[in-house]
Amino acid sequence: MSQGSRVSVRARLQRLIQTRVWRMDIHPTARIEPSALIDRTWPAGIHIGADTYIGEQAVVLTHDFTRGVRGDTHIGARCRLGPRVIVLPGVTIGDDCVVDPGALVNRDLPPNSRARGNPAEIRRRDEDPAEG
Repeated sequence: MSQGSRVSVRARLQRLIQTRVWRMDIHPTARIEPSALIDRTWPAGIHIGADTYIGEQAVVLTHDFTRGVRGDTHIGARCRLGPRVIVLPGVTIGDDCVVDPGALVNRDLPPNSRARGNPAEIRRRDEDPAEG
């Protein structure tokens, strides 16, 4: 068995557990790297749209025990979350957003925006000179 097929089997098994056992709302076309952490404390609070990509070691949270917060986290369709991105609980990321690697998303992102930094600075993608 090649490395690629092992990863594929692992990813399929992980998705099956997330959607069937944990009851997360993840569109079948969304791609989540196996090393990404999708919060299981409030699994019904995870909503990930179609054709979305979540990078390696990214963290999507639905709870914060220090503040007693538990909320639904929505990631829209066709979004790209880079490696090691952190999305805090209760945040909504609109459709067609890009979150640069290592960003901390602590507030909602409007559709078609780009976020970078800690905390994330939000820009419209059509105004971003880095978007070529």
